[in-house]
Amino acid sequence: MLNVDKGTFEEEVLNAEGYVLVDYYSDGCVPCQALLPELEIISEKHADKAKFVKLNTSKARRMAIKQKVLGLPTITLYKDGTKVAELTKDDATAKNIENMLVENIK
Repeated sequence: MLNVDKGTFEEEVLNAEGYVLVDYYSDGCVPCQALLPELEIISEKHADKAKFVKLNTSKARRMAIKQKVLGLPTITLYKDGTKVAELTKDDATAKNIENMLVENIK
């Protein structure tokens, strides 16, 4: 998974062609840290279908607010720079992330 920040988010996500899954997390978010190993496995499994990136909202708070990320963890799927699906907090599970990818990437 590629680490993005406020300087690279627009280029890597909003200006990207195809699908990009963004993991919005913060250093102090325990559920985010628990989800990361599973998300790494999902990113390897679906690497041919989407780009996987993560953004530390502690260091890019304004970017997170601009993308309407109000709770963590938030997993958002973009297509050609447009948000097409999102999972937040308790809904952000490995199973739900897998389902979101399968349902949206045709």
